Amino acid sequence: MEKVYKLPVTLLRGGTSKGVYLLEKDLPANRKQWDALLLRLMGSPDKKQIDGLGGSQSVTSKVAILRKSDRPDADVDYTFAQVSVDKAVVSYGGNCGNISSGVGPFAIEKKLVPVLEGMTLVRIYNTNTGKVIQEEVPTRDGQVQYDGDFRIAGVPGTAAPLKLKFVEPAGTLGKGLLPTGNPVDVLEVPGKGSLEVSLVDAANPLVFVRASDLGLVGTELPDAINGNPELLRLLETIRGLAAVKLGLCEKPEEAAWVTPGLPKMTLVAQPADYTTSAGETVRKDQVDLTARMMSMQKAHPSYAMTGAMCTAAAAAVPGTLVQQVLRPDGDLKNIRIGHPGGILPCGVDWKENGPVPEIVDTFGYRTANLLLEGLARVRV
Repeated sequence: MEKVYKLPVTLLRGGTSKGVYLLEKDLPANRKQWDALLLRLMGSPDKKQIDGLGGSQSVTSKVAILRKSDRPDADVDYTFAQVSVDKAVVSYGGNCGNISSGVGPFAIEKKLVPVLEGMTLVRIYNTNTGKVIQEEVPTRDGQVQYDGDFRIAGVPGTAAPLKLKFVEPAGTLGKGLLPTGNPVDVLEVPGKGSLEVSLVDAANPLVFVRASDLGLVGTELPDAINGNPELLRLLETIRGLAAVKLGLCEKPEEAAWVTPGLPKMTLVAQPADYTTSAGETVRKDQVDLTARMMSMQKAHPSYAMTGAMCTAAAAAVPGTLVQQVLRPDGDLKNIRIGHPGGILPCGVDWKENGPVPEIVDTFGYRTANLLLEGLARVRV
């Protein structure tokens, strides 16, 4: 017999993603019941998610779960859930930086933190990665200030800027910034041969590959990638091999189910002229590298925020593929990533610490918008 939950929900756009934000106290105390509830809430598995709140893409099928924190360095604890669109899978592996940008505003809306005039700092402990994010949220007259003139690529219109600082982001898997100890590793890819990759773990683990090594330019748009089944299989094979090397699964073919979101597959290339998905021109002198990310086995329409944080960290490490393709005179405190939606600026603070630098923090800017507050009826 089905049970009907009347679940208070808030729908927020965070960065270039959109998600459902929940308070943990409104969910079942038994976490084993969460997956079934979240799948029904979002309408999965169904490629249209027609019977739920999901938006039929990985970037619109995300959930943030919050509670007040008992930690001295955090105001709220935040758990991220990536709900697969077409599979009955809920992944808690890793974090989403775009959804993280909505956590501060949501925490203020739900009075989990006191509001200050001008700017409210929300200290967020991400339970997925065990890392702290400091978010600066514009506030006025006791309310979140959503309106502003700051624009981010991949989102229409403008909004108030949110600064996110990922504090000591390296080593979410407990194996350091370079989980294998190497700035470059070689994977043996069936049908392809030896392939150089960089496995870097900051904010989330990423596997970086030179676009040129796969016969790509690095300026391809998502439709071109998603419309090439052979390329999709190759990219997932590489990601699966990287997942095995990172100890996330035993066989590469298991990665899509066991660890669908980690590591994040990322193609990098030197700066180049290209046209965005919206038809806008990006000149090579406007970016420090071009990059394309995958999200849940499909091309990301823009670029994940945690991906930008890891890319910024990788840029500070001598020898990584990111450092190799980066503009030689680039400013590591203002790295401009050229992605399908436009340009994403980010930066890194680091200390020299032998061959592998110590990443003090990585940072970037996002926007958010409160779209809906209501009550969802979820039948489980």
